[in-house]
Amino acid sequence: MLLTVVAFVVALGVLIAVHEYGHYRVAVACGVKVLRFSVGFGKPLLRWQKKGSPTEFVLAAFPLGGYVRMLDEREAPVAPEERHLAFNTQPLRSRAAIVAAGPLANLLLAVVLYSIVNWTGVQEARPLLAQPVAGSVADKAGLRAGDLVVGAALGDDEIEPVNSYEDVRWLLTRGALDAQDARLIVRDEQKAGSPEREVTLGLAALGAKDADLSLFRKIGIISPYSRPMIGDVMSGSPAEKAGLRQGDLVRRVGTAQVADGQQLRELIRQSVSDGKAQSQIWRIEREGRLVDLNVAPEVLQDENGSYGRIGAYVGEPPALITVRYGVFEGVWKGVQRTWEVSALTLRMMGRMVIGQASVKNLSGPLTIADYAGRSASMGLTQYLIFMALISVSLGVLNLLPLPVLDGGHLMYYLWEGITGRGVSDIWMERLQRGGIAVLMVMMSIALFNDVTRYVTRLFG
Repeated sequence: MLLTVVAFVVALGVLIAVHEYGHYRVAVACGVKVLRFSVGFGKPLLRWQKKGSPTEFVLAAFPLGGYVRMLDEREAPVAPEERHLAFNTQPLRSRAAIVAAGPLANLLLAVVLYSIVNWTGVQEARPLLAQPVAGSVADKAGLRAGDLVVGAALGDDEIEPVNSYEDVRWLLTRGALDAQDARLIVRDEQKAGSPEREVTLGLAALGAKDADLSLFRKIGIISPYSRPMIGDVMSGSPAEKAGLRQGDLVRRVGTAQVADGQQLRELIRQSVSDGKAQSQIWRIEREGRLVDLNVAPEVLQDENGSYGRIGAYVGEPPALITVRYGVFEGVWKGVQRTWEVSALTLRMMGRMVIGQASVKNLSGPLTIADYAGRSASMGLTQYLIFMALISVSLGVLNLLPLPVLDGGHLMYYLWEGITGRGVSDIWMERLQRGGIAVLMVMMSIALFNDVTRYVTRLFG
């Protein structure tokens, strides 16, 4: 719990500070007098001011936000000799640059964070596929356990090399949500000298709305290849009662030959019929000899119905590789990932507006805090990836044309640039009210999703 709170506060503080620093730095460069730079709202906990600087720097009590207060005739009287330092007297291009600098700073931070991850390297699973879910898109396309993905592309794009399983998963996510088919170049890793072949996955026909487990079950690619080995066995579980031990290698369940850990997990899940678990005869290999055991999974429920579970870790950990890039390639990959995540975020928001994507994709502070803690517990690299993802989301969100956000102010400036006059005070007030209403609705939905996820985790 403490790790979650600390990881959340640190991530939020850094992202907000970078966002506001973007506004501050460009404002100073444009000759605007900045009165206060604040990370957080409410009562100041810490404040300081550099000698000779007009800016007061503040760390406030409520961390969900921040602001840069500039000299502005619309907020308070300005002395005639300082009028040229006021924000509202600056040319249109300067005001637009100052407003856009915050979201752009977040996007630039994401590039930097992704670049650091690319330079230092990250441990990821090899792009070796498990047995696809029976009847899934991957199964019908002819993919099998042990297929190594060496290249991939969406639609008619040029095939690009694949370095890890995460590359495959990210491509499938984009393809499903963008309604584009995926092309994979694979070869059978378990057969020496196996030729490469191209496989097309019909993702466009899925009509995906959410990037959740049910989507990947439809695609059929859920996890990387792992040997069907039993790991830790829970005390009192069906696995322990059946006599399964850590290190057992499962060769067959009933009449089905077991190819890998993913297929074994599917056979366990599907062992339930009419709400009751069916006993299965498992043939396992233990210390060089074959043993038959009668395994009766327990029955659990989720939103999709009943499924079986044995209470043991199923599947050997997948083979890992270190994915690392050089200086320039690492930066370029960081730019690419930031662009892809930004574009996907915008498309998903657009699809939510027109009803083609579920609003369940919206997440609030509880979910973000949860992922902050989880990523921090997995190490610095995963925490940096988490921060990069949230930084992209923050940048894109603030560029939306909602009046209370930076994008709304840019919308005002676009109107001013086209018509030669600013938005009237009456319309400004109306638009601000509308923007606040929309933002409140979005925040309410996100918080409701957070609570729903939390309750589901607690009570199933």
